[in-house]
Amino acid sequence: MNARQRIEEELLVLRCQEGDPAAMEQLVLRWQERLWHHARRLSGNDEAAWDVLQEAWMAMAGRMRSLNDPAAFGGWAYQIVSHKCRDWIRREMRGRAALEAYREMPEEGEDEWLQKKYEEVKALMERLSGAERAILALVYEEGFDMGQVAEILGVPAGTVKSRLFHARRKLRELYEERHHDTGK
Repeated sequence: MNARQRIEEELLVLRCQEGDPAAMEQLVLRWQERLWHHARRLSGNDEAAWDVLQEAWMAMAGRMRSLNDPAAFGGWAYQIVSHKCRDWIRREMRGRAALEAYREMPEEGEDEWLQKKYEEVKALMERLSGAERAILALVYEEGFDMGQVAEILGVPAGTVKSRLFHARRKLRELYEERHHDTGK
């Protein structure tokens, strides 16, 4: 996001804090897809991600005035979605023996080899927990730094580093195991 986009977004947050519904609509348009993908990664379920996101937007609208720094909206929004996902997972675990299997979205690509490797890594990521998938995605797909991820997840930066280390190690072990077993 360039400087102009950041300033525009901060102004939208300020307008939301003043009660401007059009500004909230613009924030939703800007953030809906990214936040849905985050909810999807955590929940492993398309429909649940929409439900979680709806709950998160309602919470954000109700708490918008408590956001002291408009520049912190992105991390704040991810944090709320993360909390709503945790709530959903707790509810689901009480009602089910296990969460639904993680289904990836179809990818497109011209280079068959790269596409094959990408699909392979995505398939291996399905074997990771929702928390492991989420931390890898926040860092590598969303581009958040350790401090931002710590804020989003509500944990210390050292915990983020440790969780990221363990998630990467587990993914690497799965990759090596697969290639050892297949001889590739």
